[in-house]
Amino acid sequence: MRNLITDVRGVRVGQAHDADAATGVSVVLFERPTVASIAALGGAPGTRDTALLEPEMTVEHVDAIVLSGGSAWGLAAADGVMAWLASQGRGFPIGALRVPIVPQAILFDLLNGADKPWAKGGAEAPYRRLGAEAAAAAGVAFSLGSAGAGFGATLATLKGGIGSASGRAATGQTVGALVAVNAVGTATIGEGQHFWAAPYEKGSEFGGRGWPASISPDDLALRFKGGTGQNTTIALVATDAVLTKAQCKRLALAAHDGLARALRPAHAALDGDVVFAAATGHSGAPSDAFALSELCATAADVLARAVARGVHAATALPFPGAKPSWRDRFGG
Repeated sequence: MRNLITDVRGVRVGQAHDADAATGVSVVLFERPTVASIAALGGAPGTRDTALLEPEMTVEHVDAIVLSGGSAWGLAAADGVMAWLASQGRGFPIGALRVPIVPQAILFDLLNGADKPWAKGGAEAPYRRLGAEAAAAAGVAFSLGSAGAGFGATLATLKGGIGSASGRAATGQTVGALVAVNAVGTATIGEGQHFWAAPYEKGSEFGGRGWPASISPDDLALRFKGGTGQNTTIALVATDAVLTKAQCKRLALAAHDGLARALRPAHAALDGDVVFAAATGHSGAPSDAFALSELCATAADVLARAVARGVHAATALPFPGAKPSWRDRFGG
């Protein structure tokens, strides 16, 4: 176990970024067409081709899922991923053609201090290129923190980033999470070093600091970043279980509990919190509703840990006024 979403059999991750623009793309590739669904509980999501993930829709499988910076410009990343998949002969068969199925969610990183000339009409956005590069780079190992879709991500008080974690449910099936943490609020308690997700930490995967001795009213005071449209936490949870689209929908909904455990606030009107769920089907179906509930609970715990790992691993952007990283403020 690498403690990454790629511990789920059939899942690969590739990432690419533009350092000058402080933005990037993370691509989850599935080794074979995979059942998936989605739950969007934030007030301002930005997505592409996600309606087909609802249980009543016809298309049953996806080839990849994309998480990207760039706000609406970032939606072009899926074009690059589709082009790469088409070159590999992947996609939904329609006559003699194949159409790659690549749902996507984006986050807002346009105001993180880096120049985004395309947002002023002065250049072409890099996301199609970054999407193709990320797809081509997909493998079992990848970086956390300031990488991929999390390269330019921020929170109210700290630098955000890309996080991942994995675990095994009591059923024996593997669950993993990938998340780009760009929340309107905080992942840490008050102004201190302790993560809201601390009770779910395995070992010292995000510093091992635990919870503080007490939590004061000031610690519970909400801390907000920016304004409307400047925030979103986007994630994917995956399992090697055999699930239907309806069961994947239930998994995505339950995994949102992980965001609520790791971020304060979550699912705000100012956030576009989105969670995809995918089932690669390598380990068999859950035996009953209780086994499915075990998978759902594990997914929430794993996503909470992934959020904290993404913030813990991040490095600050090299721009005036940039948010400090957790390590800048609290040590290694």
